[in-house]
Amino acid sequence: MRLLLRIRTTTADREFEGGATMAQIGSSFEGMSGSASDTGLVASRHTDWDRDAALTTARLLLEIKAVNFRPEEPYTLTSGWKSPVYIDCRRIIFFPRARAKIVELGVEKIGRHVGYESIDVVAGGETAGIPFAAWIADRMLAPMAYVRKKPKGFGRNALIEGDVPEGKRTLLVEDLTTDGASKIRFANSLREAGAIVNHAFVVFFYGVFPGAHRTLADMDIQLHALSTWWDVLEACAERPYFSESAATEVRRFLEDPCAWSARHGGVASAEEALARKAAKDAEA
Repeated sequence: MRLLLRIRTTTADREFEGGATMAQIGSSFEGMSGSASDTGLVASRHTDWDRDAALTTARLLLEIKAVNFRPEEPYTLTSGWKSPVYIDCRRIIFFPRARAKIVELGVEKIGRHVGYESIDVVAGGETAGIPFAAWIADRMLAPMAYVRKKPKGFGRNALIEGDVPEGKRTLLVEDLTTDGASKIRFANSLREAGAIVNHAFVVFFYGVFPGAHRTLADMDIQLHALSTWWDVLEACAERPYFSESAATEVRRFLEDPCAWSARHGGVASAEEALARKAAKDAEA
């Protein structure tokens, strides 16, 4: 346990080299202390409940085989990062007991860190965010909408299905985020339609790539995530889900994801990742 906490601190210091460290400006890494109240950077302040929820989510993801370790043949993420690990949150929809527990934890986390009466509408991002938004909205007794990647039709509602949440405090929901880039497009679409978007929820946050916190903070959006890779590694320490050699390589990636990605042919910086994501969006 001490090793994981030391690595988290090292990663945070590297991510914000030349400026404030994560511990100084606040963190969404579960297990690190710090306040984000001054920056609007990230919510989900760490408590015993948050830690238990993070580990429960990690164990469920491992149990349903949503966690994939492949250090010898790295995955290429949407924004160009190379990663030895990949989370397939879409598998959650197939497992009713696991998904019920994850949704329960998600709603409780939102209530604790946003407020039980502070969200008017829940909006899912197409496509993976739609089922999670529906389940969360149902539990919260809130209206639900979803945001398209591409417009269909004309006018302000060309990108939004359900109803336009004009003037409504809207929670953006997706299954996961790596560097926060995909949240920008969905949040902008909602805001252009008149919605108030200051909070986003995901089941899983990679929690390692630089730029994610800064990107969302610049948009005044707080990210609330149930679990990160650090929590998965901690859960793996309880049971041998993967080989020690695979876990060791994953730790190397988490300690310095930019260098690991570059060594394996991926992007090497947040700026490069954002540029590649923007280019793909333009082509689409």
